[in-house]
Amino acid sequence: MTGGLRLGIVLKDQRLAVVALAGNRARQVFTLEEQENPAAVLRGELETRRLKVRRASLALPRSLATVKRLELPPAVGGSLAQMVAFELERHVPFPAEDAAFDFLPLPAARGAPQRVLVVACERRTVDRALRLLEEARLAPRSLTVACHDLFFLLGSRSKRKPTVWAHLVGDDAELLFLRGPRLHLSRSVPADADLGHEIRKSLMHLGWEELAGLWVSGDRAREVLASGELAGLGPAPVPPPLSPRARAAVASLGESASGLTVLALAAALAPRHRPLNLLPPALRPRRLTWGQWVTAANGAAAALLGIALLFAQGYQSQRQLSQLNAAIRTLDPEVKAVERLMADVEKKRQLLAALRSAEDSALRPLPLLRELTELVPADAWLTTMSLDTKGAEITGQATAANQLIPLLEGSPRLEKVEFASPVTKGRDKEQFRIRASWETAATAAAARPPGPPAATPAATPRGAR
Repeated sequence: MTGGLRLGIVLKDQRLAVVALAGNRARQVFTLEEQENPAAVLRGELETRRLKVRRASLALPRSLATVKRLELPPAVGGSLAQMVAFELERHVPFPAEDAAFDFLPLPAARGAPQRVLVVACERRTVDRALRLLEEARLAPRSLTVACHDLFFLLGSRSKRKPTVWAHLVGDDAELLFLRGPRLHLSRSVPADADLGHEIRKSLMHLGWEELAGLWVSGDRAREVLASGELAGLGPAPVPPPLSPRARAAVASLGESASGLTVLALAAALAPRHRPLNLLPPALRPRRLTWGQWVTAANGAAAALLGIALLFAQGYQSQRQLSQLNAAIRTLDPEVKAVERLMADVEKKRQLLAALRSAEDSALRPLPLLRELTELVPADAWLTTMSLDTKGAEITGQATAANQLIPLLEGSPRLEKVEFASPVTKGRDKEQFRIRASWETAATAAAARPPGPPAATPAATPRGAR
């Protein structure tokens, strides 16, 4: 059996009553009689019954503890524990420095002495109980007086009415004096004593004039309820009003139900944080003070505010991003139209640049032909003319070919005019081949093409055939 098990153990007259509780049901209930090595026997029983638990609530009999109500001067803060430790020496039958104790503040009127309920036990008794758990390989969940855990079996309780609960365990009767939701005193008396007389003495000590309730449980509870020995205390004795959860747990004990096993059940059922815990402070469960709770709440609130701020900023950013995306989707057709227009403009610009480049680099033979027509004399004519980026080359016939050189040098477009080949003599004319360079860089740039030289038929000058 594993998971969710809680173990309650009660020591009573060299006996161990053990209850393993799962939820509201007792899964295993057993009692170990006096043993030479109770820790080893307990460990063996747990392993045999396959109870895999690591922690246990251990409870001591009321007879091993001293329970007192003390009146102290009004104190605040941590000084109350020091005052209890100082005052404890006068109320325990052993040295105060050898005592393990805990206390519970009781209600008091303003200005009245501070009342506390103190539970003290010899440290060697506590050490012996803790050693039992250690040898059984169990960690202590709590160490209390067994009858004090009965308080957690009750259902709804009145806030002010005093009540007495008598729980019978073997030869002892454990008496609890309750006022609403708080324990005010506990006693252990022999079960065969006059319980009515013992209860009256305690009521006089507490200053309670009358009782609102009288409960009886445990061994011989039916016999005591029917005997009438508690008559005269006021209310008629009845069984305690257990909570639904406690009733289900007690019913699950079945034939193992007894005063001792009910105490073990109460120890297992009690909450983790409980008053009057005799565990050393280092072994007790941590319990936050009000200041620590406030600090933790402030830290949690600050963390939540920080997380909320981050989420708010993220939400705002996401909302802005969504708005931007919607605006982009709205402008997307216009943007695409502008991009298409820009692409068309770029294509036209490239085409215009190409046209301009072609125009700038193209040869212009007509202006040169017009000029040659004016320069060449009437008795000469041209047969061919070739143009390239370096200059022009012309061939033809003339009466005096050498006269053409100075005429062509006078052209604003040509320079370095010279015969490209020797002049030959025909029947009545001289055949010539003249080559010239372009006059200036501007003129050359206007007539310089990137491609191969262009050849065109020469225009016939005036008087030529």
